[in-house]
Amino acid sequence: MKLTKPRLALICGILCISIFPILVKLRLTPGLISAFYRMFFAVVLLLPYVILSGNFKLPKLKFALLAILCGVLFSSDVAVWNIAIQESSATQASLLTNLSPVWVGVGSFFFLKAKPATNFWIGTLVALFGMVTLVGFEFFIDLNFDKAFLFAVLSGILYSIYLLVSKNVLSEVDVLSFMTISLFASSIYLGILCYALGEPFTGFSNAGWFVLVLQAVICQLCAWLSISYATQHMRATRVSLSLLSQAVITSILAWLFLEEQITLQMVFGGIILLFGIRITFYDKTISLKRLFSKN
Repeated sequence: MKLTKPRLALICGILCISIFPILVKLRLTPGLISAFYRMFFAVVLLLPYVILSGNFKLPKLKFALLAILCGVLFSSDVAVWNIAIQESSATQASLLTNLSPVWVGVGSFFFLKAKPATNFWIGTLVALFGMVTLVGFEFFIDLNFDKAFLFAVLSGILYSIYLLVSKNVLSEVDVLSFMTISLFASSIYLGILCYALGEPFTGFSNAGWFVLVLQAVICQLCAWLSISYATQHMRATRVSLSLLSQAVITSILAWLFLEEQITLQMVFGGIILLFGIRITFYDKTISLKRLFSKN
C-alpha cells in the first residue's frame, strides 16, 4: 500500500488520539478541567494563526450557530469520556466510546433521508454483543451499570450526534473556520460548567500543566487537523473504519505504560465489537443464502 499524504495524515491523527486516554488516566488533573484546558489551549494557539493568515471566514448565521452547537457536543463528549477513563480503564472507555458509528447509523435512520443498509443492523447486533462480552454479562444480568460504563457509552452517543451535525456544517464551512468557532464555543461552555461545579483552574503540578498543553497540541490540534485533511482526500467510510484502530493502540499503550490488566474476555469482547462495526462498512449486502450458496 502506497503511503500517500492523506494516508500518512490519517496514521498521524490516529496516533495522536491514541495517547489521549493514557494522558487522562495519569490523573494529574480532574477529568472535567482537563477537557476545558484541552479546548482552551487549542483555541488560544489556533486563533492567532487563522486571523493573521486570513484563513478565518465567518459563515452564515445558521452554520455559525450549528458550529457552536458542535463545540458544545464535542466538549461534552470529551468531558464525559475523561471521567469514564479515570473511573474505569483506558481500554474499556476507548472501546465503548468507539460504538459511535453504531449510534450514527441509528441517528441516520431516524433523522436523515439516507437509511442504513441491512449490514448496519447486523453489525449493530454483533457490536452490542461484543460490548456485553467486554464489560461482562453480570453487568447486564444484575443491571450493574456504573458511572464509568454509562459515561463511556454516553461519550459515543454525544460524538455520533456531533458527527451528524458537523457533516452538515462542513459542507458549507471550511475546516479551520469550523474548528475555530467550535473550539471557542467549547472553551466558554466548559469554562462556565467548571466554574459552576467548583472545579480548580489552578494549583496543578508542572507535569500536570505539561500534560494539559500536550493534550491541546497533540490530541486536539494535530489529531483533528490531520484527520480532517485525510477526510477531505479519502473515502469517509475508510477514515471512520481506520479510526477504530485507536482503541487497539490505546489498549496496547495502557498495557505498556499503565500496567492495565487486559483479560482474555476483554480481548474477545473488543474483537467482536470492532468486527461488528466493520460489518457496518461492508459494501455488499450480507445474506445467509449467498453465504451458503454453491459457486
